[in-house]
Amino acid sequence: MAETTHGALAPTYHPLPITIARAHGTHVWDTDGNEFLDFLSGYSALNFGHLHQGLVAAAMTQLRQVTLTSRAFDHDRLEEFAQRLVEVVGPLTTGGEDSLVVPMNTGAEAVETAIKAVRKWGYDVRGVPADQATIIVAGGNFHGRTTTLVGLSDDPVSHDGFGPFAPGFVRVPFGDLAAVADAVDDTTVAVLMEPVQGEAGVVVPPDDFWPGLRALTAEKNIALVADEVQSGLGRTGTTLACELWDVQPDLVCLGKALGGGIVAVSAVVGKPEILNVLTPGTHGSTFGGNPLACAVGVAALDLLSTGQYQARAAASGKVLQERLDALVEQGLLTGSRCVGLWAGIDVDPALGTGRELCEALLERGVLAKDTHASTIRLSPPLSIVQPELEMALDILEESLVALRDGGSEGGPGEGSEDGGSDGEARAEVEEPAEAEDDEPASADTTKTEAPASDAETPEAPEEADAGTPSADTSDIPDAKVTPPRKRRRPKLSPTAG
Repeated sequence: MAETTHGALAPTYHPLPITIARAHGTHVWDTDGNEFLDFLSGYSALNFGHLHQGLVAAAMTQLRQVTLTSRAFDHDRLEEFAQRLVEVVGPLTTGGEDSLVVPMNTGAEAVETAIKAVRKWGYDVRGVPADQATIIVAGGNFHGRTTTLVGLSDDPVSHDGFGPFAPGFVRVPFGDLAAVADAVDDTTVAVLMEPVQGEAGVVVPPDDFWPGLRALTAEKNIALVADEVQSGLGRTGTTLACELWDVQPDLVCLGKALGGGIVAVSAVVGKPEILNVLTPGTHGSTFGGNPLACAVGVAALDLLSTGQYQARAAASGKVLQERLDALVEQGLLTGSRCVGLWAGIDVDPALGTGRELCEALLERGVLAKDTHASTIRLSPPLSIVQPELEMALDILEESLVALRDGGSEGGPGEGSEDGGSDGEARAEVEEPAEAEDDEPASADTTKTEAPASDAETPEAPEEADAGTPSADTSDIPDAKVTPPRKRRRPKLSPTAG
């Protein structure tokens, strides 16, 4: 398998050896035309799938109008975006219908904005002595890549070599309510945590942790800030992960899926008593809340407002959990954690590393990414249908068996005796049926045609190609979608990397 090379790029990433050229819905295609199911979804930025037609249409319409004004001038989409965020997310915070919004671009910017807001609130409203404000954070956290935010991390790869770091933060074990209580003093202005820790491997705290945080912070007049950049906007089967424990944070940081995988959009939403301290000149962003971002953000919030994506994530998550539990029982995984359509799975080091499992999955047509040494996150688009989900989990089991039996080479149908846990599926690969008139053709045994490029189709077609699942299937109850066929997949050639 050839390693991807990037001649002019600084080596900040170690990507899997695949070069993606096309994407649609839950699927991507590499430069050789090989088809893959996306089980990373851009770290949950693609909750609605690749190139969702409604989101693309919103972006295309706005591109023809105005894309940037800076915040020196208002534009006609800004207040609409803020109001829509308040309608969808405001009631889930203590700000309620009176919530305020600070639009930004990236998730890290949203978290940095929340830090500035709670510090200034601590000084201006709480009366904390100047430059003495402290914020309690959790071990295992990931809030972003700025120097302030990596200073909060206890991950040596993210943290080491980038100091000196900003003072004013106290780190305690995630899920340990007593440790949080012990860390509180008169200078504490906020508790800032992820409801579920994504980068750490989808770590879910004890059920009493977030309710306990809410009670403690309310009693002590401390702001509770939820970083929902990864966990928010449908991923956990709820609009916000905090809803899983019936908790309303004072501020919530949003990003990733808010831009629908099309443009970077983030925001802080919540209590006006806190966000009102950010007056003109104290905070800003040239691109934050730009017209294009607002148009896409409104379209994404419209999709969430029906509750359909959240319901689909919850239902599909039950299937995911059951299948992963079975793999743990079989001894193929040492552990799994699942919340909504989001899972962290732990690979037995005796079988291989997380990276090796990702490469085995890649060979068989599923994209996933490891985090730390032996953990992988699974987060497919919320629009995935059950046949696709089941097939990907079959491939996961097959890949684990291959690692256990001494090798990850080769995909389904390459002469392997264990070409999958489902004998019927193996037979389909070994003897692929000829395409019928009412069935999508599988082309040849090594390629599947990707959808046409934007240059060839400037506007989205009214109907998706028969062999390509629609990006909008989750908007259609009981949609029937034929998943990609298992097929003989050669080892990726150097040109694919």
